Amino acid sequence: MKNQFNDFTWEKMLNLFPVRDYCLSDYFKILSPDYPEFINKYLELPVMQRLKGIGLLCGTDWTSLYKNRFYYSRYDHSFGVALIVWHFTHDKKQTLAGLFHDLSTPLFSHVADFRKGDALTQSSTEEPNEIIIKNDMELSRLLELDGLTADQVCDYHVYPIADNEIPQLSADRLEYMFPSGMALEGSWTMEEIARVYNDLSVLKNEDGIDELGFRSLECAELYTYRFCMTGHVLQLNENKLTLSILAKITSLAISEGLLTEEDCMKMSEKNAMERFEQKGSSILKKYLSTFRNMTKIEHMEEKPNDGVNDSDCPEWFSVNIKVKQRYINPLVLCDDGVVRRVYEASEKSRQLIEDFLTYEDTPWAAVKLI
Repeated sequence: MKNQFNDFTWEKMLNLFPVRDYCLSDYFKILSPDYPEFINKYLELPVMQRLKGIGLLCGTDWTSLYKNRFYYSRYDHSFGVALIVWHFTHDKKQTLAGLFHDLSTPLFSHVADFRKGDALTQSSTEEPNEIIIKNDMELSRLLELDGLTADQVCDYHVYPIADNEIPQLSADRLEYMFPSGMALEGSWTMEEIARVYNDLSVLKNEDGIDELGFRSLECAELYTYRFCMTGHVLQLNENKLTLSILAKITSLAISEGLLTEEDCMKMSEKNAMERFEQKGSSILKKYLSTFRNMTKIEHMEEKPNDGVNDSDCPEWFSVNIKVKQRYINPLVLCDDGVVRRVYEASEKSRQLIEDFLTYEDTPWAAVKLI
């Protein structure tokens, strides 16, 4: 049987939906009509404000290959996760753990994982989070005012509503795919977001652990479809190459002394791009110009011949890697009162998930350096 994702090329994915106007304040109101006022003081912390300069979509706002509809920051994402956790738990410590879960996100987000050879799990950026939280004196002071400790908020993995393992549904996974779908493809309307979000409740999974799940099969199927479609964008060769070439650019900048690892935890993407353009070597600028201006890539069965030109720079940039597959198999409360995974409850969703997991792009992705 033909894999349904074979028909969804990069160009088709980015042109499936019309350009829409999104109001993020309306989106955040959907996530938590009952706003947690206590988080306002935390939002003003420098460690939170820094995240406004880091995009959720891993530096893809800076290349012509993408057609991102709007910019969405790690600050926005963290705020959204906190709202979701609050909505379903009304627990301060869990809400703040969700708010702080990305404090250690470096420049260009998961591009750092590609630099470190962690494209498959994309988890290396989380490692310093606890250190950042425990070393921030102002954050500790605010926690004390709320009767909390750093230990209670430094690891959102311990709260299953905030985070859990793929393919389960968590606040983190739920939140990042709404704006990712909106920004990358324009695949959600506010009405659809409200409908599927308001269908969610806290259910018990097969291990007796709390997990977000749907009360209707219709909403579970729709959300699974949209999630996997956006996940498909993130497993196509275009995404693999984009993050890889930006990782190459960042590594070159560090080797040339334009950037330090410490800078990656302080600098905004905008400032980094300006520094690369102004001070980078000719080779760095060649990679950067390709990244900024490329509008298509080549899908290849074999590695292209990387002939070196007069500037000792390869003619092609190419990658052959596997990346993290972002998909879900959410819980759904079926008509018979039994909680099942949508994979078991829906033949349509089962085929979708199987096709997503077995899809293979060409072995190589490549772009000619300009």
